[in-house]
Amino acid sequence: MTKPARPQSAARSGNRPAGMDPALEAARLHALLAPTVAAADLFLEEVKVHFAGSHRTVSVIVDLADDQQGGVGLDAISAISRELSEAMDADPDDDGSAYDLEISSPGATRPLTEPRHWRRALGRMVKINASDRENFMGRVLAVEDDGVLFLPELPVKKGMKAKQGEPEKVPFAVIRRGVVELEFARLDEAELDLEFEPAANGAVDGEGS
Repeated sequence: MTKPARPQSAARSGNRPAGMDPALEAARLHALLAPTVAAADLFLEEVKVHFAGSHRTVSVIVDLADDQQGGVGLDAISAISRELSEAMDADPDDDGSAYDLEISSPGATRPLTEPRHWRRALGRMVKINASDRENFMGRVLAVEDDGVLFLPELPVKKGMKAKQGEPEKVPFAVIRRGVVELEFARLDEAELDLEFEPAANGAVDGEGS
């Protein structure tokens, strides 16, 4: 979604200094847009900003709340795109320059690096990288304040049926990251759609279709 530059008369006080750090602008926009995303019952995962001269590309990633299953549907992406565009147009510290607004949601295989990511992966098969053991596979049974309870999948010879070990809790302190393993039996679920790039009109291709 591309917004053309507004007339100079539309510029407001507190204009963005030339060459502002993209990280600082992203943090400012995160604070500006978070209430709008929350009001839509979504979670603001990330905001990134790229400058090309006076032009900004603002990339926003939204996700479902921790206690919800599935992915963000296209209708929800379309609706939040309009609402975020309106919020940016009403930004009191905006300088009126043109910008591109790209809205998407996390792909199924995004790295699990935060507790909320693990809560969103409840019931899924995950490959885990931890500091106190070799990489292993396990299904997420529960997510607690200090760690994740897994049902480990034991290594077997090729062609043999998978075997499960005993449930084991792994502390967040030793979990470096995890990645959801796509299970073919569940590929009809919306949250397992392949990762996508933002579409030109601000909607997305992939998740929730």
